[in-house]
Amino acid sequence: MAHLSRDAILAAKSLRTEEVAVPEWGGTVLVRELSGRERDEWEASLAVMRGKTMVPDVANIRAKLAARTIDDGEPVFTQQDVAALGELSAAALDRVFDVASRLSGLNPEDVEAMTGNSGAAPGGGSSSASPAISAAPSPNSSSEPHPVS
Repeated sequence: MAHLSRDAILAAKSLRTEEVAVPEWGGTVLVRELSGRERDEWEASLAVMRGKTMVPDVANIRAKLAARTIDDGEPVFTQQDVAALGELSAAALDRVFDVASRLSGLNPEDVEAMTGNSGAAPGGGSSSASPAISAAPSPNSSSEPHPVS
């Protein structure tokens, strides 16, 4: 099997998409996978510097990912729309989050590492496939500080 050349790799710009039914919003949306740069930006938006310590800031985690991945040939939302998206149906945001996560290669362990949450949530966990969220500092937080989008 021949290895891909630099030019062949850089020419592979298409990102996978999937149509997602969102009855709470009255229709369907097109969700696409994140590029490497977009995933890094999204992950950076989940941490904030407090004093000299990088701590998780996962407020509106689902809306942040939805804003980056709902696409209709071009992005539908800007990061200024995150707060408004966060006020919409949690079930709808979960559905978009789950598809965007899968398409972008995120798994629950990735999200747990970013949020500093490991193990089950107190009280027995959740029936949802969505990750539990914690405000505890991540032991692996060594990246440079980034403002939250």
